[in-house]
Amino acid sequence: MAALKVFIGADHGGFPLKEDLKAFLKGKDIELIDVGNLVYDNKDDYPDYAITLAKDVAKNEGSRGIIICGSGVGANIAANKVKGVRACLCHDTYSAGQGVEHDAMNVLCLGGRIVGIELAKALVTAFLDAKYSGEERHQRRLNKVLALEK
Repeated sequence: MAALKVFIGADHGGFPLKEDLKAFLKGKDIELIDVGNLVYDNKDDYPDYAITLAKDVAKNEGSRGIIICGSGVGANIAANKVKGVRACLCHDTYSAGQGVEHDAMNVLCLGGRIVGIELAKALVTAFLDAKYSGEERHQRRLNKVLALEK
């Protein structure tokens, strides 16, 4: 089985946390792809990275994404504009895992100015370790959400 493809990206507000998470994820059984920004630039804009990441997740079935901006809110809003993306801002491990298990969340949004590295590691671990349950009640609800994209 191929390694899980995980896209990661951040603007200046999330850049330091992104770099720390990349180091944490190195050596894990995933294919990690950094969509930028690749250098710190305090004039960059979160939509550029959130939309790029969301499009990559949408066209790579079964992949996941981690997008980070200052609060996580802007990246969350932008990523959810892309068809096929279910992005959620999570600051607790229950939501990071349950969002995948019940709602087929495929993009985790983080606030680089909100969470520290230890919590971010726990959130990313919960997100990446979780699997969609496919239970009838969850699929029924997901189908209602997916119908909005048509």
